[in-house]
Formats: sequence, C-alpha cells, structure tokens
Amino acid sequence: MRRIADRLVIAGVGLIGGSLAMALRARGAVGEVIGLGRSAENLRVARRRGIIDRAERDPERAARDADLVVVAVPVQTIAPVVSSLMRALPPTAVITDAGSVKSSVVAAVERILGDTAGRFCGSHPIAGTEHSGAVAAVPDLLEGRRCVLTPGPRTTAATRRRVHALWEAAGMRVEEMPAATHDRIFALVSHLPHVAAFALVNAVADVDQQGTRRALAYAAGGFKDWTRIAASSPEMWRDICLANREELLRAIDGFSAALERIRDAVGLGDAAAIAAELARAQVTRRRLGTAPPPPAVRLRARRGARRSRGR
Repeated sequence: MRRIADRLVIAGVGLIGGSLAMALRARGAVGEVIGLGRSAENLRVARRRGIIDRAERDPERAARDADLVVVAVPVQTIAPVVSSLMRALPPTAVITDAGSVKSSVVAAVERILGDTAGRFCGSHPIAGTEHSGAVAAVPDLLEGRRCVLTPGPRTTAATRRRVHALWEAAGMRVEEMPAATHDRIFALVSHLPHVAAFALVNAVADVDQQGTRRALAYAAGGFKDWTRIAASSPEMWRDICLANREELLRAIDGFSAALERIRDAVGLGDAAAIAAELARAQVTRRRLGTAPPPPAVRLRARRGARRSRGR
C-alpha cells in the first residue's frame, strides 16, 4: 500500500485515534506515529501496545516535521488542540479531526487557521464502542465502516484527497456531505440515542430509589442492549450535546412527540393505535439489517476459534 504519511501525529490516542494508528501501521501506510496527549499513563499504554512510536505531551514537540495530523479529542477541545499545534506545525501539513459534530468544529478550526484553512478537512469516522482510551483500541474497529468528510468552504482539493486516502487506507468507506447536513443526521441517529439511553438509566434509577425492590437487578437483554451506550464517557457526550445543541434539541422534540403518541394510545387503551406505532417501527428497523458485532466481541470470537483449533 502507498504510504499516506511519513510522520503522522495522533492527538488523542484513544479508541478512535489508537485504532486508526493500528490499522494504518498494519497496512504499512505510515512511517513514524507520534501520540500526543495529556495522560502520561494512556500514552504509556499506547507505546507499550505498539500503537505509537513516540509519545509527546508537548504539542510543539509533537508537531515538528509532521506531515499529517489527526485530532481525535472531545469536540470542544479540537480547536484548542489545533491552535496549540500551529506554533510548530510545518505549513504543508494537512489536518483533520475525528469529531462527531462538524459545523461548529469546522468553523472554529478555520478561524484559527486563517489564511491556511485550506489544509483542514473535517472527518467523522462512524465507529466506536462504549469503551475509551488506548487500552480499548483495536486494529479492525474502522474496517468496512463509513467515514464522512465535511470539507469547509476553503478546503483545497489536495487536502480532500489526502484525508480521503487516510481513512480509506484504514479500511473505511469514505463519503462527503456538508457539515450542517452531517449534524442534522447524527443528532438523530447517534446523539439522540445516547441521550435517550442516559435518560432511561436515570429514569429507572430514580424509581429504584423510591421503591422496596431494585428494578435494575432484574435488567436483562432488552434493557442492557439499549443502554450499553450509557456507559460511554459523560464528559465526551456533554461536549457533543453542547456542540450540536440546536439539532439535538430538534431531535429530542421529535422523539418526545413519538413517545407521546404511544403514551396517548396506551392511555386510551387503543390497541389498534399501539399496534400501528409498533409495526411501523418494526418495519423500519428491519430495513437496517443486522449490525456487525462490536470489536471486542469479534476479538473474543477469534481467540475462541484459535483455542478450538489448538485442541
């Protein structure tokens, strides 16, 4: 495979940044990989696992001689990280991010870059689990998944090609859309489900505190499947809620209206209305097909297969 970067900087060597580095290294698509972060322990884990070649906590030291930078930090800190890198980053280096909110991020980064904004292209690799940190990174997390690019008005064609090649080299299917369209879509299919999962866990926990039996002790497949994502980082999701506030509020209002329709039907004892709402959802959900298992499940399956072959 053609090399994508001689010196790649990953700012934020967590689940996404670490998995990207592992995928690129496995394919021989990068030279040196430098990990930038605040946590010395997380960087030690990344170094020990071979995710990065060098760990840095100083942005200026990390940025020197870099030709490609991926900022994989919480959305509210993407722009400050780019700002800290700019003091030493070569003028030819291309920059992208991995945030799940795009309009505010693209606008903030372009303000920081000023006349050099053409070298930035927003990205959103659509993959993840509820786990975080370098310890959670796996080389096939991004394989076969979508990555959405959201070029800004000043992003150059060369930058777009370079960032497209980066995610494609990691095994992703890459497409482009305007940042505003991206934020509207992901408020519905990502941000709202997370907020709803957090709210559901809190609602049950609130009732638990008032009763004599602990309802959560009886939680099984349905509850656990839906609320798995409520184990995600509260800090990360706080930032996403604030960064995509307007679209998320619209999504919450739509969800509230749908829930209210079911509540009204239940309250009226209207079996036909209840069945219609549930059937409509069933048909729509079946069109989505079956999602691939999370990386941790795939990893356990592979280990199990190896043990079986060894018997």
